[in-house]
Amino acid sequence: MRGRAWRAAVALLAALLAVSLAGCSEDGGSGGGGLTVGVLLPSRAVPRWENADKPLLEKRLKELCPKCRVMHANAENDAARQRQQMTSMITRGASVLILDVVDPRALRSSVRQARREGVSVVAYDRLAEGPVSGFVSFDGGTVGRLQGEALLQGMGARGIGGGAVMMNGDPSSPNAAWYEAGAMSVLRNRVRVLRSYDTVGWRTENAHDQMTAAISALGPDRIDGVLAANDSIAAGVVSALKSARVSPLPPVTGQDADLDAVRRIVRGEQYMTVYKPFRAEAEAAAAMAVALARGNGLDTLVTTSVDSPTTKDVPAVLLRPLPVTRENIDRVLVRGGVYTVEQICVPELRPACARIGLTE
Repeated sequence: MRGRAWRAAVALLAALLAVSLAGCSEDGGSGGGGLTVGVLLPSRAVPRWENADKPLLEKRLKELCPKCRVMHANAENDAARQRQQMTSMITRGASVLILDVVDPRALRSSVRQARREGVSVVAYDRLAEGPVSGFVSFDGGTVGRLQGEALLQGMGARGIGGGAVMMNGDPSSPNAAWYEAGAMSVLRNRVRVLRSYDTVGWRTENAHDQMTAAISALGPDRIDGVLAANDSIAAGVVSALKSARVSPLPPVTGQDADLDAVRRIVRGEQYMTVYKPFRAEAEAAAAMAVALARGNGLDTLVTTSVDSPTTKDVPAVLLRPLPVTRENIDRVLVRGGVYTVEQICVPELRPACARIGLTE
């Protein structure tokens, strides 16, 4: 969703959220008394879930529904644990669940259980299977395309016909294939994919081992770039390259704008990341959850619809991701209120920050 249509959708969403907030304290019996919202996050391997999404969701839910109770659980990348957490929240009286699913197929029966119990499910960031009531995320194809375009740019003259290693995400996540397809729409017939890996759990240590194997098999001189699906994977890739004393480092992509990744970009170790404005995502999900908990529809809150393998026309909001490189850290992340210069530019990075104009 881009250009005029995207701006109009965002303006509409902002206006509707304001209306919801204004009406929250006036709603009497449906204003939140006795309502409970469950927030189920997938792991701690990706820092954004606990550091950004959790506090943003809780804050917005309390703004929209001060009397609502918010329950939180983290599955630690374990689908069985997430099933137990969902069952527990349903048993404890959740009115609606915001679910960032670990494994859509494994959790399909739990989503169906929630529906049978009259508990609506809002799929968050990853599209869950089963009868979900709404979905909030970013356009995964655009995320991958931004990564692919940046990788070609970073590879420079070696881009067309150069050799790349693909470090994809966890195959159990529906987003992983989405990102990969977006990236390959740019890279196909332009670069040679020398090795391709699926990184289970999006874990840094798994990515490190896979990249070490790629370096050993290919030799560092053949690797002109690395498509890393997110920043946790990028961290493992960079660590493996440095351990193998590869110099200069090839361009490495990422996603999530983790603070450590932004610092790697400042150092010149990671070429780019993709920032997904978490506040907008959390606010849209909170608005959906509160509306559903009160028995209201989502027609005025959503901007499109998507299909899952089990459900057609899921009401959805797909937001626009933004690429981040050394050239726009200040504009996107600092002036955008994500991080301060002080947070990014720790003492050892101040000279590098100064070279790219990142100063207080």
